[in-house]
Amino acid sequence: MNVAQLDWRYLHHDDERSVRVGELVSAEAGGMPIFKVMSLADGRAWLKNVDDDSDSLLPLRVFHWRAEV
Repeated sequence: MNVAQLDWRYLHHDDERSVRVGELVSAEAGGMPIFKVMSLADGRAWLKNVDDDSDSLLPLRVFHWRAEV
């Protein structure tokens, strides 16, 4: 995946469908790290870092951008 070619869209957290499993998210548009959403529950996301393959469980509200692929 060439992250330099991704287009970023601002997340609207008021819309519960703003992020779906399989999408890429970041705290900054085009910023690092970039995470793939593995699952969603109770306002949190299980994430896979696309750079180092590590896992995280974080509140979805810390992410402000979703990649358009």
